[in-house]
Amino acid sequence: MPVKSKKTIDPNNVYIIDGSRTPFLKSAGVPGLFTASDLAVNAARPLLARQSFAASDIDEVILGCIMPSPDEANIGRIAALRLGCGEKVPGWTVQRNCGSGMQSIDCGVQNIINGRSDLVLAGGTEAMSHAPLIFNNDFATWLGNLTYSRTTSAKLKQLLKFRPGMLRPVIALIKGLTDPVVGLNMGQTAEVIAHKFGITREQMDEYAVRSHLRLAKAHEDGRMQEIETIYDTNGKFYDHDTGMRKDSSVEKLAKLRPAFDRDFGSVTAANSSQITDGAAWVILASDKAVKKYKLPVIGRIVDSQWAGLLPQQMGLGPVHAMTPILKRQKLKMNDVDFWEINEAFAAQVLSCVAAWKDSAYCRNELSLRSAFGEINIDTLNVDGGAVAMGHPVGTSGARIVLHLCNVLQQKDAKRGMASICIGGGQGGAMLIERD
Repeated sequence: MPVKSKKTIDPNNVYIIDGSRTPFLKSAGVPGLFTASDLAVNAARPLLARQSFAASDIDEVILGCIMPSPDEANIGRIAALRLGCGEKVPGWTVQRNCGSGMQSIDCGVQNIINGRSDLVLAGGTEAMSHAPLIFNNDFATWLGNLTYSRTTSAKLKQLLKFRPGMLRPVIALIKGLTDPVVGLNMGQTAEVIAHKFGITREQMDEYAVRSHLRLAKAHEDGRMQEIETIYDTNGKFYDHDTGMRKDSSVEKLAKLRPAFDRDFGSVTAANSSQITDGAAWVILASDKAVKKYKLPVIGRIVDSQWAGLLPQQMGLGPVHAMTPILKRQKLKMNDVDFWEINEAFAAQVLSCVAAWKDSAYCRNELSLRSAFGEINIDTLNVDGGAVAMGHPVGTSGARIVLHLCNVLQQKDAKRGMASICIGGGQGGAMLIERD
């Protein structure tokens, strides 16, 4: 057989060549200064400006987002146009709840493997502070009847039917973070799995403190170079994650009351991820594009997996998504150098760790012969996570993939796994390697 040339193009290779994100900005209870498309554009402009190719050379832009503003319906296309990619570069939006940012990357990977694209800008954005307040059905019905009243007397009759209670808004953010099938909000699902694996309040708070302190250390050491400074219209700049608390302590967190089960719960606002605005991108490239533009490579996407499970146990989605990848790739726990599991809740990450140590769960739910093993906490979310920086829902899946690539580079490591739990009872995972 002929020896392959080093210049041979492998259509199955998909690389991450660069990426960036905004700082994650904690919500202050009012609409933030940036819309979702503002965040996406602010994150991507400096990223594209430093590339050896033009924005118009990108084959497609894919953006995850679950709550775009009313005038940002196909926010992926809006971002593509605002970034100067040109009218011929298609842009589209994906929505898989918390996994939307990772889904955008997976879609780009598949299009590169299929030969439809060579360069893809993929990521996620979310301005959770801009989640809309919606008129309830009573008001919508009243307004509709008023609009279609044809006579003055009919209009007056309808006006007299108005009641102040009709103006009670539907809070889209609360609705969006509640599973309509099982009737539980995401915090309540965290309570369910915490009870299942005996995760204590003290363990949750300790994990939350560690997340804040690790993130603070990463900022202090200059290891969060993925963050692009952004500026508001008043000239104020933002260059770090504003939810981070350097002075976090178990003693302070212990004073908080449970947020989702007031009487018996352990999940609090402090050991949960924060309501946050932010965007993250990666640039995906084929073998052909890497060689053509002489691009650096920060990671290769080896495998990905999506999984489903009981919605009330959605926080365990990562183990359901990571397990098939590890089996398919014939990898053991110690073959993975670093892990990023999105911190929707401290209880959720700790429950994922516990699930892989539980023989019965591994046999009955993951089709394994025995317990899979235990993740070394020193290799898990080494620079903190969503408990400390926040979880802009459509963004986090892209952020953890990007940050994992950077961790592998900084630590001169070979292999990492990024995974995320997804509201509705799903999980997503990606295996990344450095060649």
